[in-house]
Amino acid sequence: MSRLVFLGCVAYLVVGIGQLAIGAVMEPMVHAYGVQYGDGGQLVMHQFLGGMAGILCAPWLIGKYGKKFVLLLAIGFMTVAELLYTLLPPWGIMLTIAPFAGVGLGMTEAVVGSFIIGASGEKANTAMSRVETFFGVGALLIPFAGAALIEAGLWKLSFGIVGLLSAVTFLLWLVWWPAILDQPAAVSAAHTERPAGATPAVPKLTARMLVILTASALFFMIYVGLEMSYIHYLPSLLVQTNGMVESSATLALSLFWGAMVLGRLAAGQIADRLSGAVYLLATCLTTSILFVLMTLFTGVLPAFVLAFAVGLTMSGMFAIALVFANRAAPGMTERTTSLLMACGGIGGALLPKGTGWFLDQHGPEAVRWLFAGTAFLLLLVMIWASLSARRSNALPASALMMAHKS
Repeated sequence: MSRLVFLGCVAYLVVGIGQLAIGAVMEPMVHAYGVQYGDGGQLVMHQFLGGMAGILCAPWLIGKYGKKFVLLLAIGFMTVAELLYTLLPPWGIMLTIAPFAGVGLGMTEAVVGSFIIGASGEKANTAMSRVETFFGVGALLIPFAGAALIEAGLWKLSFGIVGLLSAVTFLLWLVWWPAILDQPAAVSAAHTERPAGATPAVPKLTARMLVILTASALFFMIYVGLEMSYIHYLPSLLVQTNGMVESSATLALSLFWGAMVLGRLAAGQIADRLSGAVYLLATCLTTSILFVLMTLFTGVLPAFVLAFAVGLTMSGMFAIALVFANRAAPGMTERTTSLLMACGGIGGALLPKGTGWFLDQHGPEAVRWLFAGTAFLLLLVMIWASLSARRSNALPASALMMAHKS
């Protein structure tokens, strides 16, 4: 099991770096290609759409070709695509490569996550928390690497770093494949707590559950879209508004992801004390206030401080909201998780594209208000989901307080 967790941490580290590589070098990339920010958003959208396709296809591919083949295929896609990025082919070719990079990144994340959950049994929360932290570490490191490479005039090598790390990850999984994944019993670990002789419960999707899941799906679309838009365009906002050099502006992302890593260490415990619904409402409200403050205080120091604060408040939203939604439809964990991750992929693809167009048309000040409005919409959706859950008693308080319990 320790081998699986180690390899999972390595894979998530590389995925974290790969997901943020474009945003870390967005500013010099659009200038080098002579394209607009909306075109940069198009590249992000293509990559996220590829990731969504990979997530949705992963369960079917595993059933048909097996775990090892599918994971190595995903990591292989990621490796080749990132190395091709490094060659800086014509922009049309970059847009063609992006979906394949997305398939590799998204499928690797989904498949490794399912391996960890399926094999960890009662310790799944602990194992997944550890693995997810490495995603944050990867996202934290790439802005530093990107800033250094931009300063040296070698920004395209940020993609090469991801490609090389992906190749190492491929070899590690190929040579050191965890034997626990070949044990059929591992996949049924989640059922070990059922009393002997008990009949498995057949999940029944009620109308109220459907309302909560619909609200949760919309929440994930908005959350992932807002997060991806913010981190991909924050350096550009600092360059255009404050005249910062590109390498220094990229470091703001490190503050954001550093706060994300710190916040994830405490988010589960806080949610245990408050309940998942209260935690999500409080963090959504705080996040919307912080984004409004960004429209009022646009200096360099406030931008960096607010980036750190937003990272803290948003750090636990994804995991706690995932638990919130799964408690609404007990016995449907795999389908619910796949649905929400796919919705997050849609938001992560469409909102950055729209944000890039909005930046081209209306400038950085308007984009800050766009972020604030999106954060407020996220709060409204969470209020809708929470009220629906309370009325239906679909999420008892004891279940809500299980978020991230180790």
